Amino acid sequence: QGYTSFWNDCISSGLRGGILIELALRGRIRLEPLSIRKKRLLERKVLLKSDVPTGDVLLDETLRHIKATESAETVQTWIELLTGETWNPFKLQYQLRNVRERIAKALVEKGILTTEKQNFLLFDMTTHPVSNATEKQRLVKKLQESMLERWVNDPHRMDRRTLALLVLAHSSDVLENVFTSLADDKYDVAMNRTKDLLDMDPEVEAAKARGAEMIWAVLAAFNK
Repeated sequence: QGYTSFWNDCISSGLRGGILIELALRGRIRLEPLSIRKKRLLERKVLLKSDVPTGDVLLDETLRHIKATESAETVQTWIELLTGETWNPFKLQYQLRNVRERIAKALVEKGILTTEKQNFLLFDMTTHPVSNATEKQRLVKKLQESMLERWVNDPHRMDRRTLALLVLAHSSDVLENVFTSLADDKYDVAMNRTKDLLDMDPEVEAAKARGAEMIWAVLAAFNK
């Protein structure tokens, strides 16, 4: 359709969680290591690992914010800071602005979306409908197969980006849309497996995760 649902208030924070996961996957940030006094996931701070730019505007802007903080913050606090949902007026400069619009424009440049004007009763709005559905279909198929034909029944054997995508789609309240095109029996299987996966204890899974701690920390932040 070219725009996100007016009723969905989870997408903004879901996108910020995705930015943190992407920076972790690219080796730019990490969670502070477990000490003798084991901290819970949501108590562990996000630490800068490398400030080498990624070449992506939103990722690099976030990286600069993380580098600029005097005291390290947790995953949940960073999601709140980056969305602007913070009670601290001195930290409003860490908000990432116009994230959806900037992502949409980047996808327009890649030829995946296009730009149109749509009329919504009293106002005109710039929208970005899908012009090349191949990439969207590829992602939907990838997630469907991860829960069906390629199901491994172990998140640690899953491709990390697929696991991240499942967590982020869930956090953004759009995951069910991925499975709506399936036949009823496959839909039920996919949804049940997804529920089992997302109901796992992030604390336990993060302790077993190699390089995927940030994914479980983001899930923990949204489950709180």
